[in-house]
Amino acid sequence: MNRRQVLAGLAGTLVAPRAFAQGGTPIRVGQTLSLTGPLSQTGLVHQIVGEIFVARLNADGGLLGRKVEYVLRDDQSKPETARTLYEQLITSDKVDLILGPYGTSAILAAMPVAERNHKLFIESSLGRLDLASYPLHFAATTGGYEGEHTFAGTVLDAYASTGQGVKTIAIVTSKFPSAQLWAQAMQEVAKGRGITVVQYLEYDFGTHDFGAIAARVKDADPDLMWVGALGVDGNLLLEAAGQLGYKPRRHFYLFPSSGPMALLPAAENATSMTNFEDIAPFTSNPAGAAFAADFRAKAEAAKLPYPHADSQAGYEYAAWQILTAAVEATKSLDDATLAQWLDHATVDTVVGRRDFSGKYHTSGKDLEMVRQLQHQQWVAVWPTDRATPGAKLIAP
Repeated sequence: MNRRQVLAGLAGTLVAPRAFAQGGTPIRVGQTLSLTGPLSQTGLVHQIVGEIFVARLNADGGLLGRKVEYVLRDDQSKPETARTLYEQLITSDKVDLILGPYGTSAILAAMPVAERNHKLFIESSLGRLDLASYPLHFAATTGGYEGEHTFAGTVLDAYASTGQGVKTIAIVTSKFPSAQLWAQAMQEVAKGRGITVVQYLEYDFGTHDFGAIAARVKDADPDLMWVGALGVDGNLLLEAAGQLGYKPRRHFYLFPSSGPMALLPAAENATSMTNFEDIAPFTSNPAGAAFAADFRAKAEAAKLPYPHADSQAGYEYAAWQILTAAVEATKSLDDATLAQWLDHATVDTVVGRRDFSGKYHTSGKDLEMVRQLQHQQWVAVWPTDRATPGAKLIAP
């Protein structure tokens, strides 16, 4: 499916807006996303969410009685392009508000632009919170400020709960900055638990040939293959392993494109990180159910093969919720005013209640969960008290 067809499908599902206050100019919200390049599969998920949220806002009368205009640019999965485009959004396009792009590298490139222009900077996918020193930065994610270490333990706890704990692990990671940090944390946590790291392999961001890496993992044959994957990296690695007649017994992927992985037979029983999926318990409340239904409708109209919201979608939606909550509470578009309100606020989002009292304007508590691919559907499996009803971790 080409990009024009996808956009046509999205446009065809927009809700007709209500009338707005006479003489009110639109409130323009600017953002870049990776709509082409290695991260485009996930970037499209974020785009769909933005389209959903703006359509719903305008159907409900917009913000401050004014229509909301979504000014979206394609950063092509390139940090330097994201930086340039945010300069243009702020100075040439004169947007009123901005939201951060998708992906750690692009976020770190765009954040200094926001800082120079004193703009509120809410983002939904920064995996290096330790590098977020800008006071007007706010994270929509729920991993906590030490999530790379706490979630590594969560993954190992999940497998240990089955009675077949991990004794050997192969760590394969992209050199993408967030993936590297989380891979290093997994290595530290694994060694601290007496787990043997049989391989620690890195590959360049944008790699397509995983044959050599797959061969080395096959030779090591670990209990768990942990992959610092972004986009379709995990698919490419599994396909390369399949060509060698190898399938990992247990395998985890950090930031995969949920749809392509769900549809790959070799990915059955893969695990990953989540805080929202198109299934209970996430859809058990009205807000989660409505969001999942909206996403499904737009994704089906765009003819996406896996038309279901995931944690990437949930975080992007939460970022929009945080931004609009601040505008509605303060009746202002002034960035400093919005940031001051968020400093002391809590906001209910589809990924849970967010407060910004911890380091880097995020919570100190890690709320991330382990999901598993079972019969081409992502389900939550750990912690068990928040798992999808009836779902249990399968650990071959």
